[in-house]
Order: sequence, then C-alpha cells, then structure tokens
Amino acid sequence: MASRLHDKYRKEAMPALTKRFGYTNTMAVPRVSKVTVNIGLGEASQNVKLLDVAAVELGQIAGQKAVITRAKKSIANFKIRKGMPIGCMVTLRGERMYEFLDRLTTVVFPRVRDFKGLPPNSFDGRGNYTLGLKDQLVFPEIDYTRVDKIKGMNITITTTARNDEEGRELLKLLGVPFRVQGS
Repeated sequence: MASRLHDKYRKEAMPALTKRFGYTNTMAVPRVSKVTVNIGLGEASQNVKLLDVAAVELGQIAGQKAVITRAKKSIANFKIRKGMPIGCMVTLRGERMYEFLDRLTTVVFPRVRDFKGLPPNSFDGRGNYTLGLKDQLVFPEIDYTRVDKIKGMNITITTTARNDEEGRELLKLLGVPFRVQGS
C-alpha cells in the first residue's frame, strides 16, 4: 500500500510540476530519491556507549537500523584516529522515505519550539535540501524519560531536480513548510 505522501506526489505534485516547468516526459518530473538522517557525535571517541544509544534512537526514529559511521582520517586536535566510530546514519528510500517525510512535516515540525518554517535557501544548487534539528525529543517515538543526552541531527532530502527552483517547488508541493520571506 502506498503512503499518503506518495499518493499526494502522484496525484497533485506531478501534474503541478509538469504544468509549471513544461515537462513532456513523466520521467523528467523531479522526485525525492532518498532521505538521509545523520547524527554526528564527536564525543563518541571518549565514550562509545553514547554512540550505541544514538544508533538505537535513530533506528526508532527512522524505522530502520542505523549504520555506525567511522572517521575517514585522523585529526589530532579532536583526538580522533582514522577508523574511530564518530556517528551514525540511516538512508531511507521508497515507502519508508515517504512515511518519514510525512511524519516529519505533519508531526515533528509542529512540535518544534518557536517554529516559523524552514529557511528556503538551504538548497545545494542541485535541488537537494539539508536541515538540522537541535534535539531528538521532537520525534514522538523517543521516550524523553530515557534520554540522557540531547543529540542534534542533520536530515538531507535528495531529489532528482536539476536546480534549486525545481527542488523547492517539489518540496513545497509535498507539504514542507518553508519560511515566508520578510518574516
């Protein structure tokens, strides 16, 4: 069964994008290809148990087991050696990705304190959007009585859009709340 957001993409967003940008082929219409959720824990080099807790919480949030990321090179100032575990991440595709995006826009953003919308200029030039959340407690899956340390996370929404304008329009049609300029 297709998720609510996937149906919305097929029934509303695709025709609107086709009309706005004049696509002749349905395969040229931009779509979300993956969502990557990443928690970086630099202090995990001193305390590895923090990373295990973060990986479990990220698994609860995403509904998929998190992968431990390791340092690519040694950095003496941060006391990090090559190969040390320093974070965890999850890559979501398909229906899980649409379910996560739906929960993010309808449940999580309204729970963020003093939320006035996402900045519309956090695109990378190729239609991909990255946002940061300061704490994991805004997700309803996390039991706040068991949280010992507040961890932030980066969420990257990767699209097949050719430029920022197409990516912004796609995410707007999918219900991502962007901040109105001038407020």
